[in-house]
Amino acid sequence: MRARLTLFASVSMALLSLLVTAFVLWAVHNTAVDYKRNQVLSTALRVVHLIKRGTLPPALTSDLQGVQVVDPSGRVRSSTRNLLGQPRITRIEPDDDNANRSTEVCGLRVFPEQCEILVVLRVYQNDGDWLVYAFDHMVPWYVSPAVLAFLLAGSAALAAVTGIGVSHVVARTLAPVDRIRSRLAEITVGDQSMRVPVPDTDDEIRSLAVTANETLERLEQAIEQQRRFASDASHDLRSPITAMRAQLEDAMLHPEDADWQGMGDELLASLDRLQAIVTDLLTLAKLDAGAPGNLESVDLAELVAAETSRPRRKRVVTSLQPDVVVTGDRLRLARLLTNLLDNAERHAESTIIVTVRKNHQATLEVLDDGAGVAPEHREMVFRRFTRLDASRSRDAGGTGLGLPIAREIAEHHGGTLTIEDSDTGARFVLRIPLREERVP
Repeated sequence: MRARLTLFASVSMALLSLLVTAFVLWAVHNTAVDYKRNQVLSTALRVVHLIKRGTLPPALTSDLQGVQVVDPSGRVRSSTRNLLGQPRITRIEPDDDNANRSTEVCGLRVFPEQCEILVVLRVYQNDGDWLVYAFDHMVPWYVSPAVLAFLLAGSAALAAVTGIGVSHVVARTLAPVDRIRSRLAEITVGDQSMRVPVPDTDDEIRSLAVTANETLERLEQAIEQQRRFASDASHDLRSPITAMRAQLEDAMLHPEDADWQGMGDELLASLDRLQAIVTDLLTLAKLDAGAPGNLESVDLAELVAAETSRPRRKRVVTSLQPDVVVTGDRLRLARLLTNLLDNAERHAESTIIVTVRKNHQATLEVLDDGAGVAPEHREMVFRRFTRLDASRSRDAGGTGLGLPIAREIAEHHGGTLTIEDSDTGARFVLRIPLREERVP
């Protein structure tokens, strides 16, 4: 990037310098032409003065390329030494109503393959009109080799200085970026605590460094959460397997004393728990992957009525407002409600209250009359495999994934699932947008 910016700046400055050089050269050329024309005119006026005084010599001395004087009869009466003996060079004359004429001529017989500045003056005498011709070389487009070399050298020097300056500025500007890149390259999976250096300047690079550190912090938290999740998942999967292995080994040591029927029932219960954990893990994996659901119109009151009609160990009381319709995946919303009911059933003393209502959004509440959840633990219960020391800790009937799955489903529907204050027990509140009514 440094090389590209330096090259771009140098080329841009070179082009700009060439444009400026061309303009300056054009201005210098015009000035030089005007100066040369005035010089030729001054020489011609001195010759006119000689004619008027009657002191015109046959041979003139001049720094110009040539001067020639023609009398009224068209005969050459005087000229510079290089034109002595030459006939009249040109027939160009001033207009009848003018005493002078200035022009550029090329290919004159005495000046072949050259262009000249020509000044013609008409001198009014008693015997007729005399003509004074003064010639000098036309100024070339580059004025002179020295002027052209000076302008080109100045342009090259300016482009070089610009390139060096831009390279230095870009190097200083990108130095913090290079330090950020180097630090990012040092960060490994085993050590996410490193952060990139934040420059002291108040610019976009500082914002980049701050954003990178914030991203690294979130990544560190996510990896740590993933590690805890893997540790807890392996523990929850290993515990039933270890228990089943111990039961089988004990029974095989004393097969004649083993209660095979009872042990079979216990093994089936452990397998059910394993199956529940695996099922919940697969559900979370699908939700984490953003797997799309089958969206349709879902009436929350009808959904709650269907789910609460199944027998449970605790009494379920419902308060359902009709026509609370949302857009969502019916199966996932049913899973969310089932997880909340299962959680409430494990911790309720005797009664679970389910409420559905709407105002500006759809609201579903599940309230139990258990011990409740302390305010400082209300977010922890939605973490995967979270263990609490209080009475709402995950018991043998839960996998530790029900509430995290419920919150994931709520968020996939553009809603929220939180624990809010209540007089008794835990009050889980789901809020999701109502279905938009289409205007026919």
